[in-house]
This record gives sequence, structure tokens and C-alpha cells, in this order.
Amino acid sequence: MTTTTTPPPVASDKLDSGVLRVAGVVVLGAIMAILDATVVSVALPTFQHEFHATYATVAWTMTGYTLALATVIPLTGWAADRFGTKRLYLTALAFFVIGSVLCSLADSAGQLILFRVLQGIGGGMLAPLGMTILTKAAGPQRVGRVMAVMGIPMLLGPISGPILGGWLIQSASWHWIFLINLPIGAVAFTAALRVFAPDQPRPSESFDFVGMLLLSPGLALFLYGVSSIPEEQKVGTPKVLIPALIGLALVAGFIGHARGRPHALIDLGLFRKRNLTIAVITMTFFTLAFMGSMLLFPSYFLQVRGETTLDTGLLLAPQGLGAMLTMPVAGRLTDRIGPGKLVLGGIAVILAGMTAFTQIDASTSYGLLLSALFVLGLGMGMTMTPIMSAAMGSLQQREVARGSTTMNIIQQAAGSVGTAVMSVVLTNRVLADPASATYMGVMQGKVPADAVPPDVLAAGVSGLAGSFGFTFTVATLLIVCCLVPAFLLPRKPVAGTEPASAPALTH
Repeated sequence: MTTTTTPPPVASDKLDSGVLRVAGVVVLGAIMAILDATVVSVALPTFQHEFHATYATVAWTMTGYTLALATVIPLTGWAADRFGTKRLYLTALAFFVIGSVLCSLADSAGQLILFRVLQGIGGGMLAPLGMTILTKAAGPQRVGRVMAVMGIPMLLGPISGPILGGWLIQSASWHWIFLINLPIGAVAFTAALRVFAPDQPRPSESFDFVGMLLLSPGLALFLYGVSSIPEEQKVGTPKVLIPALIGLALVAGFIGHARGRPHALIDLGLFRKRNLTIAVITMTFFTLAFMGSMLLFPSYFLQVRGETTLDTGLLLAPQGLGAMLTMPVAGRLTDRIGPGKLVLGGIAVILAGMTAFTQIDASTSYGLLLSALFVLGLGMGMTMTPIMSAAMGSLQQREVARGSTTMNIIQQAAGSVGTAVMSVVLTNRVLADPASATYMGVMQGKVPADAVPPDVLAAGVSGLAGSFGFTFTVATLLIVCCLVPAFLLPRKPVAGTEPASAPALTH
């Protein structure tokens, strides 16, 4: 009888070669999806020139991709259970690669936007599916190490995206920011076909059609409204409020529909698990601040310091290097001592790095900036992995697909809101200072540089740097908010600490 309670032998100190092979395939797919969400940002001016379009039009190449992600993510958990994670992952890869090739062949802004949506359908499935496959392969006792692996593309993608995009556009052409996915995708597809375990789908589970009609459009409308905030420069415009409020109403309708319902598109009963709920709250505040900061760092180097896109990407590299150092260690320690202490320590390190950016001006030492970015990376590597481990480690095997889908939805929504909040705070601070507003007009080509006196330009640069410092202060306050739920995270290994059957799963 004792064999039923003995930990399985898979819970070793290291990830075995089979799990590492699965991890390699998953990371390859995740890197493609996350890179393509950021690499296009540096190509927007090129798209304007190539397609003779306005910035507002070509910005839809990013917005359309994001909305496609939001629409398809809720379906992923059900589809993974129904058809199997392996075949669905292969289908998502195929969608993504085909969409990439079509993007490279686009000869109008409208075609490019359409093909980016197709890309987003595949890209939206890759992250939650990869997390599900990797978590099942490693087992709950090693979920910390698994989350460390999944954190690599999430941290390095936003940093390496601008570097790769700038280099490809300068050395080849804009087409290659999409064509590069063809060989990578082919390798990932072949490897997934060989490495992933055979599917064991559950065809008896019914599809929540009403839930899909409520949640997918609701998320898409809400994120469309939020994504319009930077363009509108304020929240109270119809373009922002109408879709955002309709989207929130649909999401609220889904919550009412899904409560206590078996086989809902998103299993809200998972939130009866204390560890998952606390981890989600912590992750929400962290993602708000993290994604907002990822917007601010490159903008400061580009707009205040006048760096090129490629050089800006290289200047951000210390952040990724710091994360690479602490993330594997954090994964191992989470499996041994639990996430609580690590998250608190990571937040403290992040606050130390962010403090330097709250004091920046137009001539802050590059040594100080790069050191602060490295410290930030160290803290992020200590924080992201344990938070995700606290959530995923509390799930039973049958709950992993729905749980990873839920986490990805929340990350996507929080990231979009964080980006919009930081954009609005920065924009309003700039517009409140006439010199900064004039300087930004020069940077955007709206005001001729020779029509502005040098002293006004210098004052504008100084004022813009101050606006960045204020916005970094807002991001820092959001990081501080993470401390409250982080205090409640478990101080011991998460796997097996919650009941095998949550009340919501007994329906």
C-alpha cells in the first residue's frame, strides 16, 4: 500500500534528457511567437514607407496580432483536452509559419494586417500549449525548473526582438523578419513530431459554445479599447470606452455563465485553490509593471539619448543576462523551499534597480543605467519563475491545460493594460511641458528641427527625461503592490500542498 504515497522517481534533482528535449522544442516555438510580437515594432516606419500608409494603419500589424492572441487563447484549454496537445501544437506551428510566409509576401498594409491575424491564431496557442506539455512531462515536483525554462523566451523575447528586427531590416529587408520563421518553424515542427509524447485526447468533453461567444470577443474588444489608449492619449474617448466597456460586460457575462458549470471554457473553480489565486494576483501586478517597463526602457534610449534601434537593443542586453543568471537557480530553489521567500527577495532586487531609473535625466551615466538593468534582470529571474510555479504546481494533471490557458489570458490582459497605462502616463507628462512636446514633434517629423531654437530643444530633452523618470516611479509603485500578495505565497514546495480534488471539480 505504501507505493501509492511514495514520490515517483521522476522527482530527481535534475531534469532528465527526455524532459530537456521537450523543453527545447517548447522554447523554440515560444521564442518564435514572442519575438514576432516585438520584432515588428521596429519595422513600423518601414511599413509606412513601403505601403504608403499612416502610422495608425500600420500599427494594426501589432494590434491585430495581439487581438488574435486574445481571441484564440481561451479555446486552447478545451481544444487541448479534446484533440490532444501534440496535434494541436503541430497545427498551431503550421498556422504560425504559414502566416509568417504570407506576411513576407504581402503587398499592401491590409494584406499584412490580415496575415498577422493568421499568425496570431497560431502564436496564441503556442505559449499555453507549450506550458501544458512541459508541465506534464516534468511532473509537479519539478514545476519550478519547468517555469524557469518557460521564462527564458518571455524575458529574452522583448529584448532580442528589437535587436533582431533592426539587424534584419538594415542588412536584408523587412521581409526577413517574417521569413526567418520558416526554417525555425520547420525544425520545431519536425522536432515536436518526434519528441512529444502521443496524444491521449478526451473526446467526451462538451464544448462551451456560449462561453466562447462571450469570452473570446469580450477579451478582444477589451484589449482593442485598451490598445487604443496610447493613440487617443486619454481614456475617456469613445474609441477606448465603448469597446472596452462592451468587452468587460461580455467577460462579466462569461463569469456568470461559467460559475459552477462543468467543462466551462475557463474553469473558474481553479481559483478555489489558494496558491493559484494568490499567484495570479501577484503575477497581475508584476506583469502590469514589467510590460510597462519594457516599453519605457527602449523609448528612453531612442528618444532621449538618440540611440539607433540596433544599439538600443544591445543596451538592453544586461537585463536579459541578469535574468539568465538567476532564473535557473530560482527554478531549483522553488522546488526545494517554495516560492514565497524567492519572490519577496526578487521584488526587493527589482526595486533596487528601478530606483535608479526614477532618478534619470538626459545625461545619466551609461554605466549606472546598464548596471541598473542588470540588477533588474537578476530580480526578474528570481520573481517570474516562482510566481508561475506557485500557480502551476497547485494543479492536478487533468487541470494543467485549463490552468495554463487561464494564466496566459491573465498575462496577456495585464501586459496590454500595463503598456497602455505607461504610455498614457508618459504622454500626458510630455504634453504638460511645452518644451518636451515641441521636442517630440521634432522627433516625429511634425516640427522642422531648424525652426526650433537650440535652447528649446535642450529644455525639451531635459523635460522628456524627467517625464520618463516620473513614469518609472509609477512602475516602481506597481512593483511595490506586488509585495502584499507575495507575502501570502507558500514558503514550502507547492506540489502536493493542495487537495487532490478541488470542490469545483466534483460537479
